[in-house]
Amino acid sequence: MYAAHRQKGNGTTRHFETKRVFIMKLNRNIFRFLAVLAMSVGLGGCTWSDTDPDTVEDKSPKQLYADAQASMAEGDYKRAAEILLAHSSRYPYGLYSDQVNLDLIYCYYKNEDNTKGLQTADRFINANPTHKDLDYVYYMRGLILMQMDSDLLHSIFAVDRYDRDPEYTEEAFRDFGFIVNQMADSKYAPDAKVRMLFLKNRLAKYYLAIAQYYYDRRAYVAAANRSKKLIDSFYDTTSAEEALEIMIKSYRKLGLIEMETEARKLMALNFPKNSMAAK
Repeated sequence: MYAAHRQKGNGTTRHFETKRVFIMKLNRNIFRFLAVLAMSVGLGGCTWSDTDPDTVEDKSPKQLYADAQASMAEGDYKRAAEILLAHSSRYPYGLYSDQVNLDLIYCYYKNEDNTKGLQTADRFINANPTHKDLDYVYYMRGLILMQMDSDLLHSIFAVDRYDRDPEYTEEAFRDFGFIVNQMADSKYAPDAKVRMLFLKNRLAKYYLAIAQYYYDRRAYVAAANRSKKLIDSFYDTTSAEEALEIMIKSYRKLGLIEMETEARKLMALNFPKNSMAAK
């Protein structure tokens, strides 16, 4: 049934899909420019230099690790990262090697050096697929991805942009899901589960924004399909009710009375107080 009316609107859907991608890319470029501008103003010209392990004294592995721990305790994660990098390069196969890399992931996260944090986490996972602390690495990886998804304009100007690319959100959702499903006994599992709920709502709002975009431009087939995808995948989120509303209105516009009736029944079952629910 869905395949039939999806094929019917194939040309219209493809046209609006291309237009939507262009507009969203344009929006991202504009917001990136504004984000850089906002950061320049907000930080008052402050600049961050890369970590430089060459500035670290030549000490024993034990003393270097102690120095890194001291810097972390003081909240100087940039200096801690420098020491840990020096430790890793000078003693790559030593007693502290695994813990050094685990701490380095955390320091990169605290420094918001997200690319290096992800790279370090991925190298650790590939080199140690059965490590006892693998749950921690996946947890930190998820936190880094959430940090990458955060919107600077939202934090500074309180602007919500749920239409931004959810790539990092989807990847973080998978990492936390891996902990919850494959490492249920992990001490990080409870928090990972809570974060998955937050990320699920973020993804649902993204799909809702797309469905609304299509509906506003009279691409009712695409609007109905996007709404259905949201309801199928994120039925337990706050966006499900709005998605059902768009679905009902789209079916009405398309003249698909039976499907509209079924959607209204679904609304009555889940959101009986909604005015679109079947009586």
